[in-house]
Amino acid sequence: MGMLFGNCMSLIANLYPLLKPWLFRMDAEKAHEWTTRMMRVAHGLGMLTAGQEKLPQMPVECLGLKFPNGLGLAAGMDKSASAVEAWAALGFGFVEVGTLTPRPQPGNPKPRLFRLPEHDALINRMGFNNPGIDAAVKRLARRKTKAVVGVNIGKNFDTPNERAVDDYLIGLRKAYPVADYVAVNISSPNTKGLRDLQAEDSIRALLSALKNEQSKLASEYGHQKPVLVKIAPDLDGQQIEALARVFNELSVDGVIATNTTISRESVAGHPLQKEAGGLSGAPVRDRSTLVIQALRMLLKEETPIIGVGGILCGQDALAKRQAGAQLVQVYSGLVFRGPALVHDVVRAIAEQG
Repeated sequence: MGMLFGNCMSLIANLYPLLKPWLFRMDAEKAHEWTTRMMRVAHGLGMLTAGQEKLPQMPVECLGLKFPNGLGLAAGMDKSASAVEAWAALGFGFVEVGTLTPRPQPGNPKPRLFRLPEHDALINRMGFNNPGIDAAVKRLARRKTKAVVGVNIGKNFDTPNERAVDDYLIGLRKAYPVADYVAVNISSPNTKGLRDLQAEDSIRALLSALKNEQSKLASEYGHQKPVLVKIAPDLDGQQIEALARVFNELSVDGVIATNTTISRESVAGHPLQKEAGGLSGAPVRDRSTLVIQALRMLLKEETPIIGVGGILCGQDALAKRQAGAQLVQVYSGLVFRGPALVHDVVRAIAEQG
């Protein structure tokens, strides 16, 4: 039995290319839900842990935390924190759940997730569909994984921007006891007006309030947990400079670069190019790497960056690290490559040293 489970992870990785055509014939969101359920089943049967043990051990110390390895699952894949144990067992060094809002919300009307296989890309306009932060916190309180867990927080769709800080403060307070770090999502293109919070005055006011609350929570719980900010790739040089100025001024703990893009330049002519939403995958790879490079030059040396966007192989992950990211995350690449991507990236990072 031990030998059987020892070979299960490689079996799952090898099966994905065979399952992929069948999954891609399904509606993209239904395929996502089915895959998540199967992940939980496989983990319950012990079919993932053995594979994790075969990965190179390359711990990374960052954000005051010790990550089993430098690869994370980006927010959006597990919006409800329903499969954290399974993702960790698959080999991820950290798992970011959400985006979670104070109140449950259904998100935007379906269909809202689209594949562009010719470009190794996805378009999504999910709209922060999630069960609400309370439900996710209950699940996370029961977790046993050693992987680092981040909680990505946002505002409800019907909360006006002038009251957005209230939603983010609720998210920070509720996530703090169960999260290893908290990520502030101000960059999704799928909640009307959310990206306006990236304007210099808006982000300064929001982060000032969150930093003050972080200090209070640190005193209450006896230790400070990092608060990171996730930004968009669709920022010009002046906007990046303004954000970096605020991040340095307020000593933000870290930055996640980047979210999805609203640009369609790289998929011009595709039948789905006019679908509203954020474009992710290979088309955002170079732009996110450029944003990482710019941030690395502008941020304080001690401010870490998590690089995400278009990672489909180990070399893509190394390019993010060479640009200045200490950690990397994947999402769309997992849809197109499957579990083999996890091993590819973790091994590439370990070999680079």
